[in-house]
Amino acid sequence: MVKTSVIILNWNGKRLLKQFLPSVVEHSQCDECRVVVADNNSSDDSVEFLKTNYPDLPLIILDKNYGFADGYNKALQQAESEYVVLLNSDVETTPGWLQTVISFMDSHPEVAAVQPKIRSYREKNRFEYAGAAGGFIDRYGYPFCRGRILEIVEEDKGQYDTPASLFWATGACLCIRKKDYVEAGGLDARFFAHMEEIDLCWRLNARGRSVMCLPSSVVYHVGGASLSKDNPRKMYLNFRNNLLMLHKNLPQPVYLSTFLIRYFFDLLAYLHLLLRGDFKSAYAVIEAHTDFLKMRSSYQSIRRENLKKTTVQCIPVQYRKSILLDFYLRGKKTYDSIFRSGKMITQSESSE
Repeated sequence: MVKTSVIILNWNGKRLLKQFLPSVVEHSQCDECRVVVADNNSSDDSVEFLKTNYPDLPLIILDKNYGFADGYNKALQQAESEYVVLLNSDVETTPGWLQTVISFMDSHPEVAAVQPKIRSYREKNRFEYAGAAGGFIDRYGYPFCRGRILEIVEEDKGQYDTPASLFWATGACLCIRKKDYVEAGGLDARFFAHMEEIDLCWRLNARGRSVMCLPSSVVYHVGGASLSKDNPRKMYLNFRNNLLMLHKNLPQPVYLSTFLIRYFFDLLAYLHLLLRGDFKSAYAVIEAHTDFLKMRSSYQSIRRENLKKTTVQCIPVQYRKSILLDFYLRGKKTYDSIFRSGKMITQSESSE
């Protein structure tokens, strides 16, 4: 059995495989590591390209497009290794990126998952939107990163080069112990794509396992290779899945208050989209809420299981205030401007 499987989930991504797979293969070579491509029933000639150009590379061929979430679940069932890395097909790796992460996890058994520092492939001196130097959520479920608050992405000046405990690590490049992945239930297949890694990391944190960013490991991510950031389908999945995630994981004492305020914020988002004439995206928000209400009852047993297995009632790395109010009302646009000395505000400090 190999120690680490780097799994790239591909769907109609021949162009991305041609561009980025060489760096992954080159920088992931070691006796205990292997690179695997799982194909999500592509209709292009991705599989033929791999068989011709990488005949020795393990290839998992799935019978249909399972999406990001269940595609990885299916692929990981076939990964016989201690660690698995979920790696997007549009990621450029760097020398030592994998060995750095694995060495860290070997010496920190309390850590379930680690992400590298994620820089933008297009602007390599800047962080990348979907991960940066590690992810967090506020009390209403809105995600942000060290290096990215809402739409503001910072230049990487070394300001977040210390390892940090996270609420969530990006699925663009996520190294996780397979044992933890399986015991936490993996990615939620019904999410299809978006928010699934945040949901998984919430479960890990709530069960006393740590999630970390290790900035000494660096990769570059294109981002938006499947759906652009403003695509209505992407907006729908982000809103719907975020609501499902809250329903699955919120402790009972804060459940009602969180959802009441969250509905208000989402109403404001809907009205903002209407005012700027983006009717498709506005409809996506309404559709997301409608489908969440339809799906909520089917998640009741999962919610009960998550709460039953929770050992950490108050996750230290969850921000206890509203990132939206910080951004829009207080004018704080960077992680360091919001958090004192770059540290997360604890629950006891949140009333100040």
